[in-house]
Amino acid sequence: MDWMTVLVRFALYVVLMLVFGLPLFQLHALRKPERSSVLAKKFSNLAVALAVVGIILSTISMVLMVKAMSGAADFSAIEAHMIEMMLTETSFGIAWCLRIAMLVLFVAAGLFVSRAHTLRLCILSLAGAVALATLSWGGHGAMDEGVRGELHLAADIIHLLAAGAWVGALAVFVLMLVWRYGDGPADIALLSRTLNGFALMGTVIVGSLLITGAINYWLIVGPTFAGLLSSQYGQLLIAKLFLFALMLALAAANRYRLSPLLERAHISGEHREAITALQKSLLFETACAFLILVLVAWFGTLGPMTE
Repeated sequence: MDWMTVLVRFALYVVLMLVFGLPLFQLHALRKPERSSVLAKKFSNLAVALAVVGIILSTISMVLMVKAMSGAADFSAIEAHMIEMMLTETSFGIAWCLRIAMLVLFVAAGLFVSRAHTLRLCILSLAGAVALATLSWGGHGAMDEGVRGELHLAADIIHLLAAGAWVGALAVFVLMLVWRYGDGPADIALLSRTLNGFALMGTVIVGSLLITGAINYWLIVGPTFAGLLSSQYGQLLIAKLFLFALMLALAAANRYRLSPLLERAHISGEHREAITALQKSLLFETACAFLILVLVAWFGTLGPMTE
């Protein structure tokens, strides 16, 4: 197991999902005046910083890929023509160039489009979406050709974007509790409103993940469960599904129990207990999401049903 590759893949998943998910959630959940608030500015600054990290991680991932594909004994044996060939003659390299271009656009828009807040968030969301989608060319999504390959890539891209929207929303809620929470009624009202407003998007996200996850399984493994328990790939997949089910349970608890509790507590003014319960649930859900991404980064380097 090449743990360096797994670690870089995991870091790229987290960073690019946040790069996409943070501005998308602001665009969806915040009202127009709120998009120019101090809180929104903090989210945008964080997203820009993460985009810079994404460029660095992408550069490291390219070097690791060139080393693996060329069979170089160590990094000093990598020559310029190997990198040039990877960038210009492989789908992975072309997708990598597109990712870098989108991340540079993301940073430029975040730094220089300062007055048109809605326009800035639209540009950031679109650039982040394309950058995140390019990860599909570094995993199982690029394993097929023809119509089957197009279907696999499309399913993988939708799966990534849905996951990125969920991870971004979780990050926003956690950061709102860390950065903005106080005794002010406006802070609690904003948190309560955005939590309740996420219900529809959350339903779309979960539905997209379930459908595209099933399609990806069928395209990678086929219509069989043979070897699911005996192979390392299958065991990691089962662990991922268990964590996903746990995230669904926590999301349902947030939606149907903790969000209404926070709304009632906001009205009564006694919100500390509701905030504490929500913090614990969101942090647990976020931890599950990170563990899922670790597993995805791991079994993305394995062949289907690899022992």
